[in-house]
Amino acid sequence: MHRIVMLAMDGVIPFELGIPPRIFGVAEDADGEPLYEVLTCTVDGAPVRTDADFAIAVDHGGEVLADADTVVIPATRALGAISAEGRLPAPVADAIARIRPGTRLVSICTAAYVLAAAGLLDGRPATTHWNHTDHFQKLFPKVKVNPDVLFVDDGDVLTSAGVAAGIDLCLHIVRRDHGTEVANRVARRCVVPPWRDGGQAQFIERPIPAPTAATTAPTRAWALERLHEPLSLGELAAHARMSRRTFTRRFRDEMGLSPGQWLILQRVELARRLLETSDLPVDGVALRSGFGTAASLRQHLQAAIGVSPMAYRRTFRPVNVNA
Repeated sequence: MHRIVMLAMDGVIPFELGIPPRIFGVAEDADGEPLYEVLTCTVDGAPVRTDADFAIAVDHGGEVLADADTVVIPATRALGAISAEGRLPAPVADAIARIRPGTRLVSICTAAYVLAAAGLLDGRPATTHWNHTDHFQKLFPKVKVNPDVLFVDDGDVLTSAGVAAGIDLCLHIVRRDHGTEVANRVARRCVVPPWRDGGQAQFIERPIPAPTAATTAPTRAWALERLHEPLSLGELAAHARMSRRTFTRRFRDEMGLSPGQWLILQRVELARRLLETSDLPVDGVALRSGFGTAASLRQHLQAAIGVSPMAYRRTFRPVNVNA
């Protein structure tokens, strides 16, 4: 079983601390067997304060970091003081030093400061909460900071933006480890969206529509049932009973994307699910997901996740299929 160890530090934020056990803790295989073991430790095994009006006690000290397959570090309010000069206090540095080379490292929100202060992000892409990216970049100039994304997957090191982006990153990891079906089951149990692309902007202005204003939600639901069809902007606007200009503006206000961008994301998601769960050849997946041709599917899948349809299928479904 894959062991995940969370390192809780003084001032840890309870919400972020609760994300990994909630997501990984309910991930199960088809027989209902757990896929992850989740442990929580502190540097020395002693209780730590949270940023709320309570402390937490744990069952493990930093020694369990040496046996972790994945280490997750949640955000802490005390991080600014810890990393004010880009250095970790000795006890934290000693705990990080226990982690074996090759262990997957994950930070949630401002916990990226810990990885950066330990030198683990030098020369690598990373992100953190949008409100801290300027300070983070100045403090750690060797890190390739991307301030505009929900999370960054750089193989064995993954970093997320603030708060709910930690949920997106943990679901992404489940999906990367075990495929769409397992990740979707986890999302349903946690009542959260199953997938938000890591490249989606962190901070998008989305005004709440007035009670009397029409929304694009019914049209989005209608489109999701017809992804295999060549849906045009005119057809979407007509279904919503809006002009093209009004529909496009309202759609972008609500989703932070243009209708065309949103359709491509939904079609990529459907194609990934079909590649994982069906024996359809790539041409069939392309038709069913609305891309029309295998070449178009390859282009969009490569742009979205950096792999070809066959490479994706081999990763998540290592069986002989006709494609």
